[in-house]
Amino acid sequence: MSFTAQLLRGVRVTLVLWLLTVVVITLPMLGLARLVAPEAANGSLLQRDGVVVGSRLIGQRFAAGRYLQGRPAGEPNLAASNPELAARVAAAASRLELAGISRPAPDLLQDSASGVDPHISLEAARQQLPRLARERGLTMGQLQRLLRQSQEGPLAMQAIEPVVNVLRFNLALDQLAAAPASEPPAS
Repeated sequence: MSFTAQLLRGVRVTLVLWLLTVVVITLPMLGLARLVAPEAANGSLLQRDGVVVGSRLIGQRFAAGRYLQGRPAGEPNLAASNPELAARVAAAASRLELAGISRPAPDLLQDSASGVDPHISLEAARQQLPRLARERGLTMGQLQRLLRQSQEGPLAMQAIEPVVNVLRFNLALDQLAAAPASEPPAS
């Protein structure tokens, strides 16, 4: 068999496999997903005032102190034995201590394995409430109510303990701050 014949045979097999895997299997599955779970099939996007602000499945950074902070992200994952990791965790702990959190929850110090975890533990969220109350002029009662409403899980195998989606909480926090206060702000 000549090289040209083998090449044509390889191209035909590649085209047949592509048609099988993309057209016959994947496209019908995507269509089914859009029928069964349209929000998830479209990326679970969250909107504010008709504008997409993110996905509830991907963690985002919030630099402003008036927002709930998620897990550190964007840093390379390092082995526990790597001294760079210890330095990074110590720096994060120092920053949090300056913000008034003396014993930060582990998820405020360490990256998620994927680097894009959109959730933090209830403990990590509760530790940030005093800062949010000061920054936003809201009462702890208002923030604790919002935290209870924003709590997710534990569902099936999603989480062992309840968690908070940082982006959803921050969007609800913006709505709470924009709404007329039913309680006087904290002084």
